[in-house]
Amino acid sequence: MDWEAEGLLDGCEGDARAARRALLDKLHAEGVPLEELRQAVAEDRLALIPVERLLVSEERYSAREISEATGLDLDFFQAQRRALGLAVPDPDERVYGRRELESARLGNQYRQAGLPDEEALEAQRVLGRGMARYVESVTALVGQSALEGGTDEAELAARLETISKTLLPLAGPWLEHVFALHLREALRQEVITAEQLATGRMDAGRDCAVAFADLVGFTELGETIPVEELGSVAVRLSRLAEEAVEPPVKIVKEIGDAVMLVAPEPGALVESALRLVESSDGQDGLPAIRAGIAYGPAVNRWGDWYGSTVNVASRLTARARPSSVLTTEAVREAAADGYDWSFAGEKKLKGLSAPVKAYRARRVSPTSDG
Repeated sequence: MDWEAEGLLDGCEGDARAARRALLDKLHAEGVPLEELRQAVAEDRLALIPVERLLVSEERYSAREISEATGLDLDFFQAQRRALGLAVPDPDERVYGRRELESARLGNQYRQAGLPDEEALEAQRVLGRGMARYVESVTALVGQSALEGGTDEAELAARLETISKTLLPLAGPWLEHVFALHLREALRQEVITAEQLATGRMDAGRDCAVAFADLVGFTELGETIPVEELGSVAVRLSRLAEEAVEPPVKIVKEIGDAVMLVAPEPGALVESALRLVESSDGQDGLPAIRAGIAYGPAVNRWGDWYGSTVNVASRLTARARPSSVLTTEAVREAAADGYDWSFAGEKKLKGLSAPVKAYRARRVSPTSDG
């Protein structure tokens, strides 16, 4: 094939040109159509083609055919893909392969377990969002590893293909292992309240402790440092939170320059928040951390928490001083032992009609009588 005549070597010179030609020859010999190669070059992803071919089986099924072959309802098959954040082509378009056929069989078994469809689709949405983030992290890791030491296009494609062939067989067993560990931990911490038993609904709400912790002056910092460094600062907060938190405290989510934590009772959460705030001391280039904690009724919906308790914790965080932990009176009363408490005044919080009595939690001083 005359790649130069096809315009697929444009912009490449010297060794890069030779590497591009070698990669094009290899892919063409393996059956990649010219149009696909042309599109990959235009989108600057030629080196990714070998990995894409590992992930995609020969396309030969439509959604309707998969539904008929597996017994999975067509509408549910498409709704499930949409919930996972995947494309949903026309039901008669043959764009699916063996992987999709097997996943539909699994989906049918999942549905036959008797779980309500709407709730099951919500769980799939959570899975899709989480998996998308995980894949982004893994691809960045693999890409960085493949680029180390410098490389050309053909060598990059070979490295990516080798790494992917090693990782792909491990993905399923590893994810199953992580799922089992998290499920076990969730079952240990899960409590079915009397109200939930009476109503027959898990979303009836329950008392829990909620905390937010954020980086002081993060917005202003973004005006003075490159965006890459700003992202690195947020990642450092996430890592410090992971080190500070121990069960039954859980990290719910990260929101830019903040993390959200929950726990069944305030005591463990106060301890984790203090550890997190203290961890920023002496950290070069890291702004001070502050935290706010509230205790009261909240609702867990698909891994996230909602309610006035969540709002109060968030608003308190914004009122906390740098390197401090600010709590509501309910937190102080429930987690009083082992800490020094000082009244921080009544705080008027956005969205609340009545002011909130706030208390500052500190470590007990070695010289304290208490």
